[in-house]
Amino acid sequence: MERNESMTKPQAMIFDMDGTLFQTETLLLPAYHKLFDILREEGLHKGETPKEELMLGCLGMLLEDIWKIVLPDGSPEAHRRADELLLQLELEGLKEPDAVLYPGVGETLQELKRRGVRLFVASNGLEHYVKGIADARNIMPLFEELYSAGQHGTASKVDLVALLLKNHGIERAWMVGDRSSDVEAGKKNGQTVIGCQYAGFGNDQELKGSDAIITSFPELLNLYENAVE
Repeated sequence: MERNESMTKPQAMIFDMDGTLFQTETLLLPAYHKLFDILREEGLHKGETPKEELMLGCLGMLLEDIWKIVLPDGSPEAHRRADELLLQLELEGLKEPDAVLYPGVGETLQELKRRGVRLFVASNGLEHYVKGIADARNIMPLFEELYSAGQHGTASKVDLVALLLKNHGIERAWMVGDRSSDVEAGKKNGQTVIGCQYAGFGNDQELKGSDAIITSFPELLNLYENAVE
């Protein structure tokens, strides 16, 4: 755990979902391979399935931007079908026990809530996907609300977090996430940023500008305990 300076206790914590709360590859990769099998069957993709690393490197982006990288030569029809299939296959995959949260997520969230911290999610994912994970892994009741780009139609996570802060009257929050988009969303909204360095999807500069870095989710409790009122 790294910390730049003493931090102020937040009224709320806002969490990214993929790579922060949820161990995305445990759900994504099986769905990803099935998706490309179906696209080939339907004549919407030819050739091999793009490398897994390409898809994992896109986590945190909006879906329309992901397909521009993973399927750059794909037709608009192929991109739309990939959207549909990914959501369908991932929701089906949530029924399997192999799709898991990171260690300590449930217990840490429960303790933070017990201490009076308001808990939210802000994700660039689709609404049914984000809420589906929270529901399937029994953490939905811990959150005051889950915000997703898919639900609110925001163009960036900066806009999504701004909307969340405004709607809930929050002045002091910690934005907790693993991608540069999370750092940007926190900083451009004047909030503290906690970078999560345990997913391994980004590069070395991904979390530059974070106020603190954690290498396991339960370290968040120590940061909160040591923060000033």
